[in-house]
Amino acid sequence: MKKDRLENYFASDPFEWSQASKEKKIFKELYDLTDYHKENCIEYNKVLKAIRFDNDHLNSVEDIPLLPVRLFKYYDLKSIKDSNVVKTLTSSGTTSQQVSKIYLDKETAKFQTKALVNIMSSFLGKKRLPMLIIDTKNVLRNRESFSARGAGIMGMMNFGRDHQYLLNEQMKIDFDVVESFLEKYKNQEILLFGFTFMVWEYLFEEMRKRKKKYDFSKAILIHSGGWKKLIDRAVDNETFKFSIEKLCGIKKIHNFYGMVEQVGSVYVECEEGVLHAPSFSDIILRNPKNWEQINSFNKKGVIETISVLPRSYPGHAILTEDEGMILGIDDCKCGRKGKYFKIIGRLPKAEMRGCSDTHER
Repeated sequence: MKKDRLENYFASDPFEWSQASKEKKIFKELYDLTDYHKENCIEYNKVLKAIRFDNDHLNSVEDIPLLPVRLFKYYDLKSIKDSNVVKTLTSSGTTSQQVSKIYLDKETAKFQTKALVNIMSSFLGKKRLPMLIIDTKNVLRNRESFSARGAGIMGMMNFGRDHQYLLNEQMKIDFDVVESFLEKYKNQEILLFGFTFMVWEYLFEEMRKRKKKYDFSKAILIHSGGWKKLIDRAVDNETFKFSIEKLCGIKKIHNFYGMVEQVGSVYVECEEGVLHAPSFSDIILRNPKNWEQINSFNKKGVIETISVLPRSYPGHAILTEDEGMILGIDDCKCGRKGKYFKIIGRLPKAEMRGCSDTHER
């Protein structure tokens, strides 16, 4: 795969290609990546041999061989020498759970950052905003090895300036930080970022309990992950947005779907409340009974995520443990092209591995 060809993805708006045009382009990349990882990752090659993979059977994106996301917990899947690893990302998990390890080299890390910038600029613009991070700075202590939380924060920090952390080392809200931050940037647009459960638990609930009232009306809130605990409390996405707006005055709220196994390829919620696939990644729905692709809209299936970014490890086609539903293609009212969809939740009995469901990490 040529580097300059991948650069072309970042030269245009990530949502301007039609689905048909996009699929033609990413198929070439995914085909090349499959060959590359087959030659450079021993474990991946074993998987392809086990399924009797044959390149001649690759005719479209859905034919690309996929890896169940759980394999990243049990095998060191990398297509680079150990000496070329510059960063290791780990998924979240409890002490009793295995965690995924994702190995990045300079090139893959660079393209992941470029992809994230390309996507988020569609929702945030190109200007860096004063940023309040709904977390503690301790999560970034080790710069060579990041948890999913740390990777998410590091990625989003590219869109902010004057970064302030809402929580102290004891995971308690620092109201002095909030008040001085809001006073300093009064009547200016600001950026808030945190994992969904942490936004609810440490910002919303603390403000509600202490009867604090702050004006966040100029804020854009970006959040992700951790819905399991909120659903258990009967808090769905609509309830979350309504409650946050009512108490904090935040109208611009964007959830996004992503995972440490494909950092950079995030699916952001648009103004219409649906998630969008950008130009360099996509989702496919699979029928869990036979793993065939589901081509119908509004039909539930298991989500497969594909991305042209992962070159240091074979993460270009991953079968997740999440269920979703494709709602349409190329015709969202927000104007963005490609597939748009919603997440329904985890597969029944699937091991929980969300970023902030285990926020104690």
